[in-house]
Amino acid sequence: MSAPVLSIIILALMFLLATVLPLNMGALAFVGAFLLGSVVLGMSTNDILANFPGGLFLTIVGVTYLFAIAQNNGTIDLLVRGAVRLVGSKVALIPWVMFAITAVITAVGALSPAAVAIIAPIALSFAAKHKINPLMMGMMVVHGAQAGGFSPIAVYGVTVNSIIAKTELDANPMAIFLASFLFNLAIALVLFVVLGGGKLLSTPGGRFVEQAAEKRMSVSVGARAAGVTLQGSGSDISAAGVSAKGTSGGSGASPAAGPAGAGAPPASGARASMPQLITILGLIALAVISLGFKVDVGFVSITIAIVLALVSPAAQKGAVNKISWSTVLLICGMLTFVGVLEEAGTIAFVSGGVAELGMPLLAALLICYIGAIVSAFASSTAILAALIPLAVPFLATGEVGAVGVIAALAVASTIVDVSPFSTNGALVLANAPEDVDKDRFYKQILAYSGIVVAVGPAIAWLVMVVPGWM
Repeated sequence: MSAPVLSIIILALMFLLATVLPLNMGALAFVGAFLLGSVVLGMSTNDILANFPGGLFLTIVGVTYLFAIAQNNGTIDLLVRGAVRLVGSKVALIPWVMFAITAVITAVGALSPAAVAIIAPIALSFAAKHKINPLMMGMMVVHGAQAGGFSPIAVYGVTVNSIIAKTELDANPMAIFLASFLFNLAIALVLFVVLGGGKLLSTPGGRFVEQAAEKRMSVSVGARAAGVTLQGSGSDISAAGVSAKGTSGGSGASPAAGPAGAGAPPASGARASMPQLITILGLIALAVISLGFKVDVGFVSITIAIVLALVSPAAQKGAVNKISWSTVLLICGMLTFVGVLEEAGTIAFVSGGVAELGMPLLAALLICYIGAIVSAFASSTAILAALIPLAVPFLATGEVGAVGVIAALAVASTIVDVSPFSTNGALVLANAPEDVDKDRFYKQILAYSGIVVAVGPAIAWLVMVVPGWM
């Protein structure tokens, strides 16, 4: 058996094991890299570890450490409360506020499941109080998380852009970010119209009672979804007591719950504390310095995190433990394995097979559907880390637009995180309002995710790939 074929079998086995067992795929990938590299290819340990993505490791650690401190010191709660106040009596704006908040949280560096774990309980509580369709509200939160997920300083965005940077393909981080943002925004608009958003425009909501909103925001995810355990890729999501071993939400984020009381919102009407103001300035500085001055995101984020830790030592207590270590393991393991795949000739082998189809548009469509279908049950991050390198030689031929295909693949592999088998979809299901039939709600989410898997990749391909080919 040739090395490329054997490596593909190992990759498929890794995905299978990570899907049916609570194993981290990154750990499996390190084992696969070691066995394939040393036993089959005769690579030395140094050669195998040369593929370890040190820069990406620093970025994920720095960004999630910064976000953990921001949650511990109450800055995230402060931003949510501020957004809720802006809504006033306009009930129809509630779903859009939740979409926007979740998008902002992921855009500044939080992992998608972390953002959903924070916002879903709040959003679905509002849905119950104001008679908003819970399916619409829950899916607005998930699509909001994906809308911001490919910003140049977000984990998804950094992962994809880091892979592209190692190739000869033209990189366009903003194009990929905007493609994902606009695509998810369009889906959110359709959801709003189809699931009764129009009726909310004429719904008299009365001014939200701020104390009630704060009470909802102080309710931990664990209190609303205690005991929920979802087996999948072996990634852990923990937020104040809830543990979800997830799949296509993908990354296994850990929202930083922080020490008891460390992140508790201030009393109604209280102004932002000095650490919170400095945190907001730090998040702005992260965007300006890393994007405007092209400084490494990892070094900038961890520098700002240390400044915040010095300003408020109590808020950073436990923040290091909230770094998404399972995500670090997942991404670093997968990219190390991909480096061994390249050494085995697997990438050239797969790309050659795709090129032999003779129909570049069809090949691009197949890649999008493979990413979507597998990601609905496995890790989105792992899928992106595996499929993009495999597609690089095919994209390098110039027969289709590389940026368009990568953007379509990114969208197709992440919009399916609405699946109840994914971490994001499961968090929405777990936080369903008490008066909602859980079985019926599960079937609604399942039906919606089926539509997304069936139609989403085709629309992404049609919008992002076909125009670049014509």
